[in-house]
This record gives sequence, structure tokens and C-alpha cells, in this order.
Amino acid sequence: MTDTNNSKLDTVLTAVLANRVDGIVREMTNTMLKTARSAVINSARDFSCAIVTGTNELFACAEGLPIHIFGTDLQTKVMCDNHPDIAEGDCYLHNDPYSGNTHAADHAFMVPVFFEGEHHFTAVAKAHQADCGNSLPTTYMSMAKDVYEEGALIFPAVRIQRDYKMVGDVVNMMQKRIRVPSQWYGDFMAGISSARIAERRLKEMCAKYGKETIKTFITSWLNYSEQRMVNAVRSLPAAKLENHGRHDSMPFLPEGIPLQVKVMVDPDSAYIDIDLRDNIDNVDCGLNQSEATATSAVLAGLFNSLNSDVPQNAGSFRRVRVHLREGAVAGIPKFPHSCSVATTNVSDRMINLTGAAFAQLGDGQGLAEGAVGPGVGMAVVSGRDPRFNGAPFINQIHLNINGGPASPKADGWITYGIPVVAGLMYRDSIEIDELKHPLEVRRLALIPGTGGAGRFRGAPSAEIEFGIKSDAMTVMYPGDGQEEPPKGVRGGLDGARAERFVIRKNGESTKLTNAARIELAPGDAVRGIDCSGGGYGSPLERDPERVLHDVLERYETEERAADVYGVIFDSYPVRDGSKVDARATDEKRRALATI
Repeated sequence: MTDTNNSKLDTVLTAVLANRVDGIVREMTNTMLKTARSAVINSARDFSCAIVTGTNELFACAEGLPIHIFGTDLQTKVMCDNHPDIAEGDCYLHNDPYSGNTHAADHAFMVPVFFEGEHHFTAVAKAHQADCGNSLPTTYMSMAKDVYEEGALIFPAVRIQRDYKMVGDVVNMMQKRIRVPSQWYGDFMAGISSARIAERRLKEMCAKYGKETIKTFITSWLNYSEQRMVNAVRSLPAAKLENHGRHDSMPFLPEGIPLQVKVMVDPDSAYIDIDLRDNIDNVDCGLNQSEATATSAVLAGLFNSLNSDVPQNAGSFRRVRVHLREGAVAGIPKFPHSCSVATTNVSDRMINLTGAAFAQLGDGQGLAEGAVGPGVGMAVVSGRDPRFNGAPFINQIHLNINGGPASPKADGWITYGIPVVAGLMYRDSIEIDELKHPLEVRRLALIPGTGGAGRFRGAPSAEIEFGIKSDAMTVMYPGDGQEEPPKGVRGGLDGARAERFVIRKNGESTKLTNAARIELAPGDAVRGIDCSGGGYGSPLERDPERVLHDVLERYETEERAADVYGVIFDSYPVRDGSKVDARATDEKRRALATI
């Protein structure tokens, strides 16, 4: 462990500075949220902000999405390596998945922060774009055989501002490639502004406390975080864990993708090793992970499973060694294999596999699998809007629910989203989406009795259906979860599978595959059912009063209460005032336990 003898501050000052830095990240977040133009950013909040040290170590990420922030240090290192003349007033754009970024649709804006001539920090604002110039109108080119078929413009830490002035060539390139350039430009300026506000606040902090105090704080905070991780690892039993899973098949990937993770917990040395090297080679489609997402997915699964609040930064990461193989689907991609969908599908599965692996340590450890599958509720919609003289539109909507996984202490989070965001994104307002796009949401509702049953249950599935108010609309999504449902752990039951349909004007309904492109005409609609979360622990161990509450609130059905949870009530139908029949419940549970 790093020597801390000469790198400590007063604990009160350390806490003040740590919270101040987190506050700066939150101000970055508010700036992006309030100034971006596309709904994927200003409504769904599909973006993350972070502060990295001048020596390229992740320092603070506050409320950043797990899939975004764990690789930001890789990106700032590329910025430093590629630009030996880096200077105050610079800003860089990085979206290259082969040199540290997540996938091409995530544009990272990086501003090096100088104080008294020294590079102390880099502010990073990373946002998912409504359009990144792909050959088809989607930011998830799951069917792309390689990066060339994908089509996005790639910027490996390209300088976009020098001495606080814009480098116009990059702007011109993007505006010629983006389908709605005015929308993109608004998001582009929002990303720069978000990083610039951090630059201003970090300079103010350095001026107030002095650069030597700030340098000591950086070292002290990372060492403290490492010690917190040491304590967390030493609280775990020594173990070798292994977990296997599978990503669904797709029309261009008929066998799906087998996946695995191996974990070694060594409390004596206070290290955790996570090994992904035995996964299959890169696949000829857009489902390959980038190095950043392969690393961040398993780190997210690990941190979700820790029973202690450990700061998420380079200090705590020192105690985790992630082993990746070049050319693996869950690893380091070989160029030109496409990583267009690197931030969702396989990454969702790897987060689940890692968290569920820790459940093997014993009761109270790990968690179940969360719902997977960016379906129709997370589709990229595009076309022309008749309300605005046929102006083009493109955006990713976020109207999905996707049930969260049960944990050893709580039921699954209803508005979980998918594992890579873990409830940190916002679900779109239906009214805002209908204002911004010519679509009409006909239904969005939870489905009773669908969550993975358990001592703690997974959150339920939801159903969404929407049609269009235009002459035509393209709907594209990458999808997953129609074959392999989220798994329960420690006796908990699996979640429900996803389903997706297109409903034509004449009422004909056709089931859709994963990774579909649908062309809607007037009167048509798409309908989706999200996965639900897996359960944790046996359903027969769930508090009967919680089952009664679930039935009254319509999370559960009377039938499942009796047949799955073994809970019998004193009156049917169950209504306010109904009570658990304790004797009948004991008898029912004993009978179910013998089956």
C-alpha cells in the first residue's frame, strides 16, 4: 500500500475538500443538464462528469454513471500522451473506444486545469449523443461488422479549443455528418461549458488553499480511499468465485455470446483479482466491449456488492486487479472490431455476473441480477416532424423501467433502467418526449406478479406501447433479455423475460427479435415488455406482512402470494383490512418446502 506518512491532512480539512470537489462535479452535472439540447442528455441524463488528477488518476465522480466514469483516466492519459504541448485554455474531444473511451456515441470533453503553471486536474464531461454520425440513424450499431460499417467519426483526444478559442475544423466536420447539427452543436457547447465550470471552481479552490495543500490533499484522499478498500476486502472471506452467463442471440449472432467471470478474493493481501481472459474472441458485430467498459462493468459489479461505502476513485481501485485479454469480446478489442454497443448489452451481463458471483460468498453477500435489454423504451427514434415543417429529428428515448435486482437487504429498485446505469439516469417524462418528437405513448405500466420472487424480490417488469404522429418513423434498439432472464441468487427466483412487438394499423402483431429496426407508418405502434429483476433468498423466507403489502400495492398477485411465497390471507379478494392467516401460511410454507 502507498506510504501515507508524509501525505496526511487534518481530517476536517480533508472532509471539507472532498465534499467541495464532489460539489464541483455536481455543478458540472447541473450545467450539462440545464444547457444541453437533446432529450437524451437534458431529460434522461445520459451523461457523467468526473475530475481526474493531473497524473491521470480518477479523483471524483459523484453521481456519474458507472459505465462512463471508470475509464476517464485512460482518456486523459491519451490526451497527455498525444499532446506534449498541452496548455491552459485547451479543451479536447475524445470518443475513441480503442484508446480509452466507452463507445463512439459517448463524447468526452476534457479540460486540463492549470494553477500557477502546473497541471493539477483534468475536468471530464462525457455525454451520450443523440447522433454520432453512424451510417444508420442509431447510436447502437449492433449489426455493424466493424468500425467502418459503423460509420461514426472518431476523435482520439482531438484539440477543439486552444487558448479558450474554438478550433472550427472539428465543428465543421461534425456538422456535415450529424443529422440534426443544431441539436448536436447545443450539446457540444454544453459539454465544453460543463468542463469549463469545473476549471473555474478548481482554480478558485487552489487559490484559496494553496497548491501545496491541494497536492497533499490529492495524495491523502487517494490513500485514504485505498485504506477503506483494504478494510472492505479484509472483511470478506477468502474465495475463488466463478460465474457463467449468456447474452441472447440476435439475427446476425445466432448462438448469442457465452460469458464468464472469475474472481479471487484474498483478504490477507487485501486484493481482489477479476479475470475475464477466458471469454471468447471478438465477434463480428457491435457487441464487443471496449477496454474501458470491460473494466468498468466488473468494477461496478464489485462496488455494488461491497457492504461498505468505499470512495470510487483511483485509490480504491489500487486494490482491484482486472485481467483482460486483447481480442476478447469482454476485454480489449482488436481494431477494427466494432464497439458500438459496448456500454450496454455485454456490459450489463458482466455487471450481473460479477455481482451474482459475490453472492456465492454466503448469505448477505452479493446481489441478484438486474434487468437487461435496451428495448423499445430505450430505442433511438428518427424521422421528420410534420409539426415543424418536416424538420429532421433523432434522439434516444428513455421510457423503459427495467426492474432492479434484489439485494440481501432490500427489494429491487423499480426505475432501475439497466445495470450500467443502476438507477442513476432519469426516466423521460412522457409529456416531454411527446413534445419533442412526433410520437404518442399509449401505455406505460408496471406488470403485477413479474418480479423475481425471493426473501427480497426483484422489481417488476413494465409494459410500454407507443405510436407515431408523423408519416413515418424509424425505431432502432439493440435489445437483450428475451431468451436469458436475469437470474435470482441464493434461492431467489429468476426475473421475467423481455418481449417486443410491432403492431400494424390493421391490428396484426409480430414479435420482434433482439436488435431490430422497425419502420412505422401512421397507425402502427411498437410494444415492449421489460425484464424484471431477480430475487434474493428463498421466497418462503419473505416476511408475510411484506407479501400482503405487495398484493395491496399490486406488485404481487394473490395467486403468487399463495403458490410462490406460501402466504395465505384471511379474506379474498385481498383488500385494505385483510390480514395474514398465520396458521394457514405456516402449513402452506411447510408443504411448498417439501416440493
